[in-house]
Amino acid sequence: MNERPSNEPSRYFPHPQRLWDDDIRHAPSLGCPTCLEFNRCGGVHTDAGVLDCRDLCSCRDKSRCDMVCRFNQRLFVARMREVGGLSFDTAPRVPPRGVPALPRLVPFIDHRYGRTGTLNEPVVALSLYEVVNMATGQLHVASQDELAARFLIPVDAMIVLSGVDKDGPIERWWELPNRPELLRGLANLGIAAITAPNYSVLLDVPRTDNLHAMKRILLAWTEMAAAGLHAALHVNARTDHDYRRWGGLIAKRPEIEILAFEFATGGGRGERIDWHVDQLCTLADRVARPLTLIIRGGGRKATQLRRHFSQVSLLDTEAFARAIRRKRAVLTESGQLKWASSPTPKGAPIDDLVAHNVRTVRSAHELGAEPSPRLRSIIARGHAPDRNDHPIQPSFLSDLKMPAEAGSVTPKPQRVIAAAKA
Repeated sequence: MNERPSNEPSRYFPHPQRLWDDDIRHAPSLGCPTCLEFNRCGGVHTDAGVLDCRDLCSCRDKSRCDMVCRFNQRLFVARMREVGGLSFDTAPRVPPRGVPALPRLVPFIDHRYGRTGTLNEPVVALSLYEVVNMATGQLHVASQDELAARFLIPVDAMIVLSGVDKDGPIERWWELPNRPELLRGLANLGIAAITAPNYSVLLDVPRTDNLHAMKRILLAWTEMAAAGLHAALHVNARTDHDYRRWGGLIAKRPEIEILAFEFATGGGRGERIDWHVDQLCTLADRVARPLTLIIRGGGRKATQLRRHFSQVSLLDTEAFARAIRRKRAVLTESGQLKWASSPTPKGAPIDDLVAHNVRTVRSAHELGAEPSPRLRSIIARGHAPDRNDHPIQPSFLSDLKMPAEAGSVTPKPQRVIAAAKA
């Protein structure tokens, strides 16, 4: 394995779930209560065996550490100044903008390449970083007509801009000095909604880096809302305390009406998706006013989220991405979505394939949006679905929930003598 640069963490965690924060199973790390940021951070509760989060800064050359970390004091002070400290309270207030009516599924369109005709969709999602030229810091388009031509979408289509991307584009957005001007230009284009950049809240870094990322998310959202856009606050979080902190902010600020979350990467993996979904649902319940949620990925959890949010819209990236790879969506008799190879002649446009995939994915999503009458009756009787939103069927061994069945199954079945029921 290649050696990491001296300015990057050298400690490696082969089991990243050891860094998952759980304040029920684990006590706070011993060094947390004396930390200056303890009240804002809430402490670290992990199975990683660290004294406090500073142990996660394992750079050999700490003077060149590029995280928001106190070991590099000069950089740390500069990063604090750029966000006005880590407190949410210093972020400017903005007036409420209202909430646009969005469909449950919005197809995400990356570009126009491989297509020749207009995609006939009334609402589409685009990347913020494909509408803004990140090299020059200027808009790629100056009018709705130019925007429609750039992505081959209807001129009158409602546009949702997604701020989700890899670190490069979202860091470049933060570096642009003319963000207010760009956002005013986007408002003039009639953008229906925009989601704030998802600055990373990583597991293997000091908590000050997390708190700085969350403050940047809030400031980026504030700039978007101040420009007159319907902006969604991206609630990235690492701990229960982070979600409680977001919830407290949202409850105090009625201008925050739309939230955003991205399940397509780390937040959508394994058991972590269940934790994030539970936290989002709890947050919505605590705020106790209608909230809209825009998600990327995690479509199978949309039904659960809709029980707590007034509106949930999925920005679907799969239909377009699969079409680019010449995959055709197929809906089975059981309502499952499958992908079949669908080669096209060299140079042939994929307009029909994209349109077909969008329609089929929407149909699959609508079929799975509400439980069947039989499943609703099962849920009403107190038998919850499993983590994949499928009803539990104890007749199938693979679906048995052993802890729940422990009271009816003997621990040593080999010593049981079968007998007829009296």
